[in-house]
Amino acid sequence: MEISGWLLFILLVQLIHGIGTWKLYVKAGRKAWEAFIPVYNGIVLMQMINRPKYWILLLFIPVINLFLFPIIWIETLRTFGKKSTTDMLLGVFTLGFYIAYVNYTQEVTYHEKRDLKAPNKTMDTLGSLSFAIIVATLVHTYFIQPFTIPTSSLEKSLLVGDFLFVSKFHYGARTPMTPIAAPMVHDTLPFVKVKSYAAKPQLPYFRFPALQKIERNDIVVFNWPADTLYHMYKAADKRYDKPIDKKTNYVKRCTAIPGDKIEIKDGIIFINGKESILPERAKPQYSYKVAWDGKTQVNLDYLAKELHITDGFGQIANDTLIFSALPNESVERIKNVPGITKVERIIHKETDKTIFPGTKNWNVDNLGPIYIPEAGKSVELNKETLPFYKKIISDYEGKDLKVTGDEIRIDGKIATSYTFEQDYYWMMGDNRHNSLDSRYWGFVPADHIVGKPIFIWMSIDGINDGIKNWSIRWDRLFTTVSGTGQPQSYFKYFLIALAGYFAFDYFRNKKKKKEEENNV
Repeated sequence: MEISGWLLFILLVQLIHGIGTWKLYVKAGRKAWEAFIPVYNGIVLMQMINRPKYWILLLFIPVINLFLFPIIWIETLRTFGKKSTTDMLLGVFTLGFYIAYVNYTQEVTYHEKRDLKAPNKTMDTLGSLSFAIIVATLVHTYFIQPFTIPTSSLEKSLLVGDFLFVSKFHYGARTPMTPIAAPMVHDTLPFVKVKSYAAKPQLPYFRFPALQKIERNDIVVFNWPADTLYHMYKAADKRYDKPIDKKTNYVKRCTAIPGDKIEIKDGIIFINGKESILPERAKPQYSYKVAWDGKTQVNLDYLAKELHITDGFGQIANDTLIFSALPNESVERIKNVPGITKVERIIHKETDKTIFPGTKNWNVDNLGPIYIPEAGKSVELNKETLPFYKKIISDYEGKDLKVTGDEIRIDGKIATSYTFEQDYYWMMGDNRHNSLDSRYWGFVPADHIVGKPIFIWMSIDGINDGIKNWSIRWDRLFTTVSGTGQPQSYFKYFLIALAGYFAFDYFRNKKKKKEEENNV
């Protein structure tokens, strides 16, 4: 729905509100016309029901308003003496239209100084729970959201079983585009495994101002652009076109930003012709062939455990193994193992047509150069360049793209160039040979960006092996994701601060109790 459509919808809602409530406004000593003026009618209504005016702001926040509207309907009915359980249920299940029925058919009295307390314990509990959900949803949507690392694509920089706090405000909090959705879940309701949202209507994309721009080598959470699955991480029986903010959440490293040219040569990333230097905390992994003399006994299982090799290994010859993922420090340690004669990094040379854009003789270790689109910049369009930007034009920026022979038409007009409407990014996993990333599906649009991982608050080894096999990685608790130097745990400082708080609270309460005894 376009912005004009939404404005028309909002005006229609305001008209319905006015028609359905104007008599109640009059009974409350207000003017009938006050029920029809957008936003102002809400402020007046909050005064009538003795509720905070900031509730009006909350009504414009998608998802949160789904919880607040029923509360306002109930409060309005109670203000005019309709406070039975039946009245409140009718108010909720008729989506507020029961208020219009009361407005025209019931002789009600305005209770200006009514008791604001819930009429019973059940309603009090429901009210408290609703506001707890509202606050949690507000924090979850616009400030901090928890995530869990489910796969090894970023190992050993981020590990499977790392529990993260992801900042929404660093790159600018994105308002929800799917307004009808369950709070604090993604595309699927837990346990029942059904869709957690209604695909329509959709709100226009909007992002609040950012504290910082995405920089090269930042670790970023985003919505997977190529997601066409019904449920996260599960195969689908057909293509599902999901709303942007309900596509599966991915986390990768941003290797190239808008305006860059990226090229990969023998697994090494080059940006604008220069080798990309990863930060110290980054621990990229590659696959290796490892040979041994066939005489010296090597305990491979112990070696894999000692080196924290999570992607396993396989034997391709009597004296040769393949390790799927090894960081540099593990490679150096393996070289010094008695009996090991050779450690060779695997560099793919064969053509892989699954590599973006699918028209080149490229593979995961050798591709490019590829230009990363920047908002406002133009590229030439022809049969050679179109595969790179076809998805951007048709899917991400919603143009009508038609190709007939050598002729390219966009929105019915012949096009020899295209100007991008938003920025795009190139995202890759540090586990170079075990990562589904931009090498396979191309660019990540700016409107798909979710946030920046900032903090690891918990880390569990063996998270996918059953609770009996879980073990806490104590050295990763309360560590920052970004920063200089190696990660440092701040968990002990947290414990000290927590102990200090409890000690302070204990002595404060003891002092307070003593003062009360002295005053008796």
